[in-house]
Order: sequence, then C-alpha cells, then structure tokens
Amino acid sequence: MLDARLVMKSHPNHRTVVRLSEQVAIGGDDVIMIGGPCTVEGADQMEQVARQLSTAPIHALRGGVYKPRTSPYSFQGMGVDGLRVLADVRSRYGMPVVTEVMSIAQIEPVAAYADMLQIGSRNMQNFELLKALGQAGKPVLLKRGLSATIEEFVMAAEYIMAHGNPDVVLCERGIRSFDTYTRNVLDLGAVVALRQLTHLPVIVDPSHAAGKRELIADLARAAVACGADGLIIECHPEPDQSVSDARQALSLEAMVDLVHSLEPIARAVGRTLSKHTVVEPKELVAV
Repeated sequence: MLDARLVMKSHPNHRTVVRLSEQVAIGGDDVIMIGGPCTVEGADQMEQVARQLSTAPIHALRGGVYKPRTSPYSFQGMGVDGLRVLADVRSRYGMPVVTEVMSIAQIEPVAAYADMLQIGSRNMQNFELLKALGQAGKPVLLKRGLSATIEEFVMAAEYIMAHGNPDVVLCERGIRSFDTYTRNVLDLGAVVALRQLTHLPVIVDPSHAAGKRELIADLARAAVACGADGLIIECHPEPDQSVSDARQALSLEAMVDLVHSLEPIARAVGRTLSKHTVVEPKELVAV
C-alpha cells in the first residue's frame, strides 16, 4: 500500500509547479515540450538543434553527456565537454537544458551546467543516488523503471523529496512486456493515475516507449490528450546518423511539425502550448 507522505496529494487541487527557468515551468497550464538528441555529439550538432527548435513551441533542450549503454564498448558520452556545449546553447538561445546523472560523483558537475537533472529508468531505485539528489538544489526528472510498479515509482520520488528536494517531475517512458514490436509499452493509464495520486508534474517520453519514430507522433498526441504536463522527445539533425537510439529519433523538421500538431489537442483539454521566447543567439563559443 502506498504510504508516501510528501508525494501524495493533500487535497484534490493540490498541484506542484516545477520551475526550470524564469520562463519555463512544468505543471501549470502550459504543456512543456523538451526536445533534443539522445546524446550530445558536439557543438555543431547542438547548434543546429537549438537554432531550429527555438523557433517552435519547444521550451527546453535535452541531450545526454553521461550515457548508460548496454554494451561497455558503446559511446559513453562527452562528459564535462558535453555539459559545456549544453550550457553554451542554453545561454545563447535562452532554453533550459535537461541531462542525465548516473552516479553521485556526477551530480556536482551536472548541476553546475544543467537546469534539470534526469534520473534514467535504470537508476530509478538507486536509493543512494536519489538521496543525494535530494540535496542537489536543482529540479529532478525521474523516469519510471523498466519494470517498476506505480507504487515503486512514487516511492522513488519520495526518496528525493524526503531528503530535501521538492522539485521532482515524474516521467512515464514505457515498461517492459512480452511484446517486442515496440521497445516498451507506454502506460498512459499510469499518467492518469499519477496525476490523481500525486501533486507532482507528470510528463511522457514516447521515444523510449515506441523505439520507432513512426509511432511517436500519435503516442505524443495521446499523452497530451490524457493530461500529461509535457513531453520529452528525441530528435536529431540527421536521425539515422545518431550515435545512440537512431531508430527512434525524429528529424528536427518532424519534431517541429509534431509540436504544432499538439496545439489543438492541448486546447481541447484546457491546456496551452506557448511558443518559446526566442532569444537572439550570441556568437558561438568554441568547445
């Protein structure tokens, strides 16, 4: 039985808004869009991403610099150099950035550069890491574990909050099943349940749920229709050339088109999809 105290609603209208910047907050009336590549590959790549996405109703950038890979021989990310790339595009385009931490040692450098720290599905029950994130002083995006129940997911968020951090956003990204056609099974029922049980914002990652780019748009639209507070979607200037998760990456053009298609759905469920405030980009800094 769920016995969480900090995560659960105290009354039906109890809602938390998690602020990433002065302009971007998750959990209010606006459906927040987060887009970018699975992995930061370099300054030129992220320049293309930020330049194109900043013209659409896309509010924040994602990009991994510390990558949990199934094979130890796969690219593990750019590390601190990648963080500097993210910080550069953030400062020039005015878009907050989200990136993953995999260990306690990574919290300090990531928190110095990023606006939100992501906990991937493999680390949802890394309790020592969750405790440390409670003291990180930055918002946390907590992804549901591959096989986690709703109760386990909620209790993972409780660990972060119980150690001092109230700014937690939950992310449904699909759970494993016997079916191999999709990478995972997107549990939109969990999105509805979490919004009824907790006061925390709930966003959806259709990219990792589907694993196939042609399924992402319809899953994204369904997520907004059932009440998700936002979406985090992988996109890349050259999707097939992505060093990680190429099959599920959208092109930048497809990402922009998808976001525009969400606007009438957001309105239909009483939400808004505000356009990103475009900042005149400053000169590119070599990294």
